[in-house]
Amino acid sequence: MNEVLISVENLSKKFCKDLKTSLWYGVKDLASGLSGNRNERELRPKEFWAIKDISFELRRGECLGLIGHNGAGKSTLLKILNGLINPDAGKVTIKGRVGALIELGAGFNPILSGRENIYNNGAILGFTRKEINEKIEEIIDFAEIREFIDMPVQNYSSGMKVRLGFAVAAQMQPDVLIIDEVLAVGDLGFVLKCFKQIDTILPKTAIVFVSHSMPMVSRICNQIILMDRGESIFQGEDVGKAIDKYYTRFVDNESNVVFTDGSIDLEDIELLDTFGYEKNIPQLRWGDNLKLAFKFKINSLVAIPAFHISIFDKEQRPVAIFEPNVEELISLNDSDRIEFIVEHKNLQLSKGIYSINIVVSKMANNEPLLRMNGIASFQVLHQTDTWPPFLLKSSYQSI
Repeated sequence: MNEVLISVENLSKKFCKDLKTSLWYGVKDLASGLSGNRNERELRPKEFWAIKDISFELRRGECLGLIGHNGAGKSTLLKILNGLINPDAGKVTIKGRVGALIELGAGFNPILSGRENIYNNGAILGFTRKEINEKIEEIIDFAEIREFIDMPVQNYSSGMKVRLGFAVAAQMQPDVLIIDEVLAVGDLGFVLKCFKQIDTILPKTAIVFVSHSMPMVSRICNQIILMDRGESIFQGEDVGKAIDKYYTRFVDNESNVVFTDGSIDLEDIELLDTFGYEKNIPQLRWGDNLKLAFKFKINSLVAIPAFHISIFDKEQRPVAIFEPNVEELISLNDSDRIEFIVEHKNLQLSKGIYSINIVVSKMANNEPLLRMNGIASFQVLHQTDTWPPFLLKSSYQSI
């Protein structure tokens, strides 16, 4: 069960930004290849590394997550693993049958029916017609498209293509399964079904999984590579640390005014009692007090408004909201300023990066006056990586 199914050694691939130059380089490479003088690891004008010096091993029962921004080189790496393009340097060794879901509808003949494509894909994976016959009913049932199975695939919706593609790849149980972002097209019910199937086949399979959804990556991957401009900038078994680095690279500290009627402006927000910074993001430890100091400028208000302060996680999902203020606890300062501190004791948000949004409204009728997103960010540190937004302090005792 510890058999190495994928071995990648110093893999590199370069592309040219200009088609005409690329064709000329191709002719020169053909000539130099015949003479044996080609330098595979040298960049020429207008060339760039799509992937550079990537190395890893993946064993049966392991799932490797590839993460990074668009253009980081993830899909290029997958296409090399799947044999669609050749590397310029390095070596790839893959053992066993390979199933790949690297593009929506890839591998399907659009004029053939879903049933005919099942046989075609199964044959490409190396299965005999008898083996496919034994699996075809399970594949159709899993895809949940039985009434459309004899319709041409070109008439399928994107979701139906994902269903059929994943059903073939997973139900045929290849030795290596490559998945590139296609599950993002499926509905939630089918995605959950896919993850359950991945859990079933993973002990016998090596999986390479690419996604921009970090909860999905955290859910199934036990190894990870964070890529940037073709290079691996983090690699290992600490999936949580790689995901933290991924999110940190995309944090921007600029707030966004969604709505304002001009009666009140946010002048400043500061996180108090923080112990450190990373890329200008204040850091707190799990269990610390979260203290926010606000300063507003009043332009035309005559009464104290209500302040609704909410916390969003790195996936921009709302996870918590502070109790709104009571009018008597905040007063006008020098008639044109409102300054106050709001505090939450014993912060139990789980490890990660969070942002602050605020809505200011009239106390009487909740009419909005100002709405701003991303007015501040902060990072919670803890040794445990958890995906639920709260890590609750607990005690255990025998009964």
